[in-house]
Order: sequence, then C-alpha cells, then structure tokens
Amino acid sequence: MEKKIRKVSLSSVLDDDLADIFDYGLETFGRNLAELFVANMYQHINELPLLFLIYPECRHLETKTQIYRNIILGKYLIIYRIRANKIEVLRALHGSQSPKIIKATKKIKTK
Repeated sequence: MEKKIRKVSLSSVLDDDLADIFDYGLETFGRNLAELFVANMYQHINELPLLFLIYPECRHLETKTQIYRNIILGKYLIIYRIRANKIEVLRALHGSQSPKIIKATKKIKTK
C-alpha cells in the first residue's frame, strides 16, 4: 500500500504566531530554550506530510470528516487542516486561548 505524501502550506498568521511564541520564550526562558522550542514546532510541521493522520481532531473545530487536527506541544496547539492534496498549517496558539479565537481559524487562508 502506497502512502500519499501531501504538500504542506503555511498561513501568514502562523508566521506571526511563531514569532510571538519565540518572543515570549526569549523573555521568559532565554534565547536557547526559545530557539529550541520553535525549532521543535517547525520539526513537527515538517513531519506532517507523512504523519498528518496520527494527531487528534481539534476539539474546538470538530467536523464529520475530521479535517481540523492539532499537534499538542506542551501548552501550545499547532492547528492544521487536511485537504485533498495538501496540509494547511493554520495557527500555533496557546491552549488557553478563547474557543472563539480557535474557531476563527477555519477562515484562515494559506499561501
């Protein structure tokens, strides 16, 4: 059985989210840990073409087809959407964000 590898596209909002996460980590934990954490997030994103189905459905964005999923890293969620030919990485948010903000993720377009 052949695995289908899908292209990953990133939203412009994701760039801002990761920059904010880095800035918070820099202020709180220092440069080394901030860089390590954001690098870990990018590593998980880069593995999505093969591993996109192993992560759970995002509980704030439930659908019958389970197209919205999230990677949980510590207290952060990387939310992505599964399309027929690609994976769209939409946001990286702290888990304590309002469900309203998380639900607005559905409207985000990717590059």
